[in-house]
Amino acid sequence: MKMVKCASRRTFLTGLAGGLTLLPLASKSLKATKFDAGTELLGHVTDASETWDALRHEFAFGEEKIPMNAANLCPSPRVVADRVSELTHDIDMDCSFNNRAKFNGLLEESRRKVADQVGATEDEIALVRNTSEANNIVNNGLSLKAGDEIVLWDQNHTTNNIAWDVRVARYNLEGTSNLVVKRVTTPKHPRSMEELAQVFIDALTPQTRVLALTHVSNLSGVRLPIKELCEVAHSRGIYVHVDGAQSWGALDLNLHELGCDSFTASAHKWFMGPKEVGLLYVRADRVPGIWPNVVAPGWGDDTDPDVKGARKFESMGQRDDSALAAIGTTADFHKRFGSDRIEARMIEIATALKQGLKESGFSLVTPLDPALSGGVCIIEAPADKRAEALDRLYDEHGVFGAAAGGVRLSPHVYNTMAHVDRAIEGMRSLRSLLT
Repeated sequence: MKMVKCASRRTFLTGLAGGLTLLPLASKSLKATKFDAGTELLGHVTDASETWDALRHEFAFGEEKIPMNAANLCPSPRVVADRVSELTHDIDMDCSFNNRAKFNGLLEESRRKVADQVGATEDEIALVRNTSEANNIVNNGLSLKAGDEIVLWDQNHTTNNIAWDVRVARYNLEGTSNLVVKRVTTPKHPRSMEELAQVFIDALTPQTRVLALTHVSNLSGVRLPIKELCEVAHSRGIYVHVDGAQSWGALDLNLHELGCDSFTASAHKWFMGPKEVGLLYVRADRVPGIWPNVVAPGWGDDTDPDVKGARKFESMGQRDDSALAAIGTTADFHKRFGSDRIEARMIEIATALKQGLKESGFSLVTPLDPALSGGVCIIEAPADKRAEALDRLYDEHGVFGAAAGGVRLSPHVYNTMAHVDRAIEGMRSLRSLLT
């Protein structure tokens, strides 16, 4: 990834070639009869001087309440919200099979655009409902035998953590398996990617069959060296699953280069997409070896799925066709200015926030070094004071975050440097409560 040095909270990314100028993203009026897969939804470049501040105005929220909780839920840009609304209206006006037939093409268009964005093939992409569901598809779908070991990061989300315990308890109780779960704890303040990697490498044994990780922790903001760990694990025949809930839409991803066997994420977080749509990537040669959790119409009439590749994991019955179609619109939104530039801007914003909080006397849980972190920013805070602090930050300063791992603020590209200053100033007013 490109390393970006943040000179001050008010510094824009002028160091990148050409500057990080915003390409305007305005929704166009669409008629319900013209929702074909090739519809152009995003405006063309009209002024190369447009900045990231202009991007902020593509979102409906005002200045009274400022979202800094991308690790949980992002606002969608107007063009995405409009797309969902217009397509939902289209279905409500005519829910016939004849009219809804076009959504098959729109789903495939979304799949193609997501595959292009994350460096995968269309047949490796399933658009499910969220990261939790996608994690459990992998968890329940992998074939394991007695004595097999699953190595986890203890900072994994519940759906990539406790869900493994539930699987083990079920199969061990039924006497059909004897699986072992092992958890790895990383240093509280890691100094390097090599240090992080070595902790996991040391935990692998000849019995390890699965290494299940989180790309960026929602509890500490630490980013793991996934590519390096995949190389080591694969050299030992170990399957690597990655929860990317905090990286899809935030980091510039190429899943083939990352090297994992499966990867999951949610559209409603950093991707800034519609709600209740998730990403499940399964490497092509791994798809046949994972059983589906649900079999519904669309699967076919026998045990072999009629659909190709990872599409078999989408056999769930009726879905929100409008949201699935709007995933393609969201991918277009990202493509207008590039995943690499989104990552760079997100890192600048997050680094400015972390630096300002540190200078204000707070202790960071999240590494200041962008190479060891993502957009999640957490400061140390007593567990019994976090809720009060966040309520006051929201009520008195109009900034909202979460209490995961401390006081967590997760800014994204729709935030401005003025928002960062506001959040820092708000936290300063709470210092006596938290320190």
